[in-house]
Amino acid sequence: MQKSLSIIIPVYNEEGVIKQTIENLEKELSNLNLDYEIIAVNDGSIDKTKEILEKIPKIKLINHPFNKGYGAALKSGIEKAKFDNLLFFDADGQHKPEYISEFLKYADDFDMVAGARTGYKGPLIRQPGKKILQWLASYLSNQKIPDINCGLRIVKKDQISKITHLLCDGLSFSTTTTMIFLSERRPVKYLPIAINKRRSGKSTVKPKHAIDTLIAILRSILLSSPLRVFLPVAALLLVLGTALLIYDVIQSYHSNINIGDVTILLFVASLLIFFFGLVADQLAVLRKEINK
Repeated sequence: MQKSLSIIIPVYNEEGVIKQTIENLEKELSNLNLDYEIIAVNDGSIDKTKEILEKIPKIKLINHPFNKGYGAALKSGIEKAKFDNLLFFDADGQHKPEYISEFLKYADDFDMVAGARTGYKGPLIRQPGKKILQWLASYLSNQKIPDINCGLRIVKKDQISKITHLLCDGLSFSTTTTMIFLSERRPVKYLPIAINKRRSGKSTVKPKHAIDTLIAILRSILLSSPLRVFLPVAALLLVLGTALLIYDVIQSYHSNINIGDVTILLFVASLLIFFFGLVADQLAVLRKEINK
């Protein structure tokens, strides 16, 4: 049975490489038994990207009037896609089309098939921050995540359409998608991939995007499994409060010092955060039931 695939390419200021990226993609797709479409979303580029895309035949072109963000471009592509299997493919030439056939092998059995980058993973200066965020995401989702934000992935349209209103418009789109899918125990498959170094243009990733990613991770978990956030905080405050209580008791033997205000505050805060976590967890369960 012939498989179908909608390839969505978010594009922003990639005049030096976008034509080659699509040509390489089409060359690989022509060798596969596929019914496919290529959707290029020009996200308000201010160089010659729009003009180049308009001259490429057989692609579906969506033009944003201004730069809305990586996630917003993918959302536009998702809305216009006609097939259920959606492949997200970056425009900068880093992704290799030869992995598509391998991804498609698992597309029927998993809601998402994502790349896990090996070898070169981008500029070295970003790697420590990525490692920290990856560790945090793995802890909060209670699953090992080999790559939290690789852009090369296949997702089911009917599954991701249910959560697009929860996904950000920026670069944290991939991270948020990963966290929600994992926290809701949807079947996800990771495949090791190698990527190319950027051949043209400049990366739009900036230091502030690390903060955006951290917020996206926390928001995603709070929506699906809030106790993974609330319980550690409550436990930490309880431990600190207990330690201060022991200190206050020891001090009371040597002087007339009562239990300190900070000690009481820590215990009260611990209880409040714990019960807030229980309420948030019940709301998360109700949301999942409603969205079934």
